[in-house]
Amino acid sequence: MNRLLTSAVPALLLFGVLAGCSTEQVAGSPTTVSENSVVTTTSAAPSEIPGVPQPTADGDCPYLSSPDVAAANGQLVRKVRLSADKPNPACFFYANATEIQLSVWVYAGDAKVAKSIVDRAAPIAQSSPASAPEGWTGGSLVSPEGAVYAVAKGVDAVIVTSNQEQTIKARRIAESVIEKLGL
Repeated sequence: MNRLLTSAVPALLLFGVLAGCSTEQVAGSPTTVSENSVVTTTSAAPSEIPGVPQPTADGDCPYLSSPDVAAANGQLVRKVRLSADKPNPACFFYANATEIQLSVWVYAGDAKVAKSIVDRAAPIAQSSPASAPEGWTGGSLVSPEGAVYAVAKGVDAVIVTSNQEQTIKARRIAESVIEKLGL
């Protein structure tokens, strides 16, 4: 038994060291992702994946109206908050004082980063393919927390999250935002 422990402990330590060396975290990437994302336009240096935008101020979304969100998502919008991203902030639409019912994030910058953001929001292994509007690709998925529709085209990405469990609602919002911004 002692001999077994003597040979097992170094092997476990080596495994731990190798496992620690094999993980890579991109600088600036968050360790947790909120279920409800936002529509925001963010620029980043090539290959640097930006963190998920967070609401920082009350305001009106410049590319998506509250009545359009209410009609598409099926809930009244009680307030709207925006991220600090420029030129298009991520938009967060609230069902009540604390619950985000829908968020939209618009990224513009590097094509590889745009694809990585979409893959982070709707991982290929867990999502269904998304290809609307024409020329955009990504994924959509449903979880107990709601739905995600995330697509990219070239240097642009649009990520929509909803507290509703139907991806069609998030898809319609994504299509509307892409059209409104001329992406």
